[in-house]
Amino acid sequence: MGTAPGGGAHVKLAIDSYCYHRYFGEWYAGLQEDPGARMTVWDFLARARALGVQGVSLESCFLPWQNDAFVERLAATLAELSLEPVWAWGHPNGLGSGRAPQQAAELVANLSVAPRIGARVMRICGGSRHTRPPTRAEARGGLLLVLRPLLHEAEAAGVVMAMENHVDLLADELAELVQALDSPWFGVCLDTANNLRLLEDPLRVVRTLAPYARATHVKDVLSQPGDPRSFAFWPSVPLGEGAVGIPAVLQVLREAGYQGLLAIEIDYLHPRYGTEDAAVAASVDYLRNQLAALPPSS
Repeated sequence: MGTAPGGGAHVKLAIDSYCYHRYFGEWYAGLQEDPGARMTVWDFLARARALGVQGVSLESCFLPWQNDAFVERLAATLAELSLEPVWAWGHPNGLGSGRAPQQAAELVANLSVAPRIGARVMRICGGSRHTRPPTRAEARGGLLLVLRPLLHEAEAAGVVMAMENHVDLLADELAELVQALDSPWFGVCLDTANNLRLLEDPLRVVRTLAPYARATHVKDVLSQPGDPRSFAFWPSVPLGEGAVGIPAVLQVLREAGYQGLLAIEIDYLHPRYGTEDAAVAASVDYLRNQLAALPPSS
């Protein structure tokens, strides 16, 4: 039996490559447009280094992860730049909330990639806002059936699977899933804003899920006119500009003993904030200042 990694001695400031999803060739139809430029993963890593972060979360959906030469180059570049990685699998719908068990084979294949690039945690998606089953029992039962056999695969790879609250599960539902699986090889990728899109209080969500967090998406959102259950109602904004309450979130994570990446994520950026890169840079500065302002640990 292996020992699940617990993360580094301290949290590390990081950014998720999904912040630049439009530049990797994907955008939300009707809400976003092609930016007219593209970014490679090497561009992204260089930008992360220039911003002075210590880690990155890398979305496998934008990368040729099946290519051995690419994986070797990625591992070498991460080491050269001293960037700690989280490998991120499951975009957009992951395991289909338990109704796409065929996706488990791709998840397992990604588990073999993560340690090759130095990632001890792999973010996974159980589902999305598009796949949530109609009942709580279906959400729990379907995911348990798919996930239980994967615990051995995660242990064999030496990689913790961290399932994101991906606008598919309420906080209590995800906590119950973690408790039911009861494995050091399964935890949570805690997104600080997604459950606001399910009309849950973000700080309550963080308090519920922080004890199980093995990775994070530190995200802020702001409400707009319209239907609060629609995705467009909650655009991303630079950290500190929205409804999440990032200082309180950081304090809860500290109290829970979280050790790992604080990975800034932006999905659908509010149009008034200009480019994603400017919002990322502002968020990095804000998060760095907030971490410096935290009282010393007791």
